[in-house]
Amino acid sequence: MATVNPSPGVSRLRVAVPAVATRVASELRLQIAEGALLPGTKLKEEALSEELGVSRNTVREAFAELASERLVVRQPNRGVFVASLEVSDIHDVYAVRRAIEVSAVRGGGSAESIAAVRAAVEEGKRAAEAGDSEGLGSANAHFHGALVALAGSERLNVIMSQVLAEMRLFFHKASIDGGFYQDYLADNDQICRALEAGDNDLAAERLLSYLARSEEHQTAVHAS
Repeated sequence: MATVNPSPGVSRLRVAVPAVATRVASELRLQIAEGALLPGTKLKEEALSEELGVSRNTVREAFAELASERLVVRQPNRGVFVASLEVSDIHDVYAVRRAIEVSAVRGGGSAESIAAVRAAVEEGKRAAEAGDSEGLGSANAHFHGALVALAGSERLNVIMSQVLAEMRLFFHKASIDGGFYQDYLADNDQICRALEAGDNDLAAERLLSYLARSEEHQTAVHAS
């Protein structure tokens, strides 16, 4: 078999390595999704640089990436803060959720990926029993992330990581009463049971109903 050599003026292909700034952005995005960074939290460049062992320029690049996703905002002469989303953002986020979550559920998944959905449901039940509202919120995020992971698409998983972070930002206001996430535990369990039974269409119908009710709730909370 002939070996194809690159022409003299053609650069060799390189394996792309994720930039350090992208990894820093991923860590901050995860902290937002897990509720560790609340809306309005000031992100201190110098402190993050020391904590993560990276340059301040790297942190600034991470901030720029998160700002493009509307997860943080830079306020002139004040610094960078975790964003507080508006009512106008809610419909947009739920439109994305319907597009990717429902599609993933309709397609079903492997036994292993469905087991991950069940694990998130059980995680939520344990958090509820312990009265851990933050843990319950994280379990809910893990549940929806696991639904999208049914599709087996890394690109969809990346998109969902951003959506989960945005969800946590506006869910914070609704979850202050402590009962918000617990109200959805039964829905999560029913969706999971349908998936386990192989009835993907029923799981998708239940998810659509769930999302409609959740969007209505969020809109009411943030419009008040």
